[in-house]
Amino acid sequence: MRKGNQSSGTDFTLSGLFHYGQMNVLLFAVLAILFLAALTGNFILIHLIRLDARLHTPMYFLLSQLSIIDTMYISTTVPKMAANFLSNTRTITFMGCEIQAFVFLGLGGSEALLLGFMAYDRYIAICHPLRYSVLMSRKVCGFMVACAWTSGSINAFMHTLYVFQLPFCGSRLVDHFFCEVPSLLPLVCQDTSQYEYTVLLSGLIILLLPFVAIIASYARVLVIVFQMSSGKGQSKAVSTCSSHLIVASLFYATTLSTYTRPHSLHSPAQDKVVAVFYTIVTPLLNPFIYSLRNKDVIGAMRRLLG
Repeated sequence: MRKGNQSSGTDFTLSGLFHYGQMNVLLFAVLAILFLAALTGNFILIHLIRLDARLHTPMYFLLSQLSIIDTMYISTTVPKMAANFLSNTRTITFMGCEIQAFVFLGLGGSEALLLGFMAYDRYIAICHPLRYSVLMSRKVCGFMVACAWTSGSINAFMHTLYVFQLPFCGSRLVDHFFCEVPSLLPLVCQDTSQYEYTVLLSGLIILLLPFVAIIASYARVLVIVFQMSSGKGQSKAVSTCSSHLIVASLFYATTLSTYTRPHSLHSPAQDKVVAVFYTIVTPLLNPFIYSLRNKDVIGAMRRLLG
């Protein structure tokens, strides 16, 4: 059996999302439109939050970080996938695959934690408004963002370092449209069942714990909201929290499906469809969900346009 470092110079082949055929140009155009729409939406949201002083609050600071992550997130996979529709090759170098897996996994972990911190922000704002300036100070917000980025990067580094030192064999055909850790395990020449428990454990910590915290915090928020005497306050609180809950549910449900299921229950075709949601759909919808359902952001857009 070959050692992992002996096979590090061999390229991988990506099977892609669809079978390549006569629709290549059309598929490329669709992906390009979705990609540009996601970049535009996130860039506009980041720009508005940076320019408008009324949006210089912890909530929108965290939201701007989410848009930065989403911009990098979709840029990690879509350009390569779109390029494959127009080229005759679907290969990706060993180093390129390793970098893509690390960046993607790191950004995914950071987003999972950041969504949890955003729910905590709304919980404090609604349930403890008098202590909000203390509990969500600039220092606390900076610590949250640093924690999200650092934890996601460390988790990604550990998994990427371990997987890519394993011996790969066979056709080196990755049955996916990008290099993702679960899709690489079938190519490994040794038993990975023990490592799969590590993937499950990190998935429960990085994904499930923040999601459970979000559900618990919003359950408490709903109790407080419906005790409010102000109908306007209820409407604003429900609008803000429902937007975040929609984004969080879509992201966590799909990622948990990929990273907490046993390897034996994975289906490449199903994994590709599920991956589309957290690689393309979520980064595309996030800025529009938060902007179209948020009067503060709409107001900032109107002021920017005069």
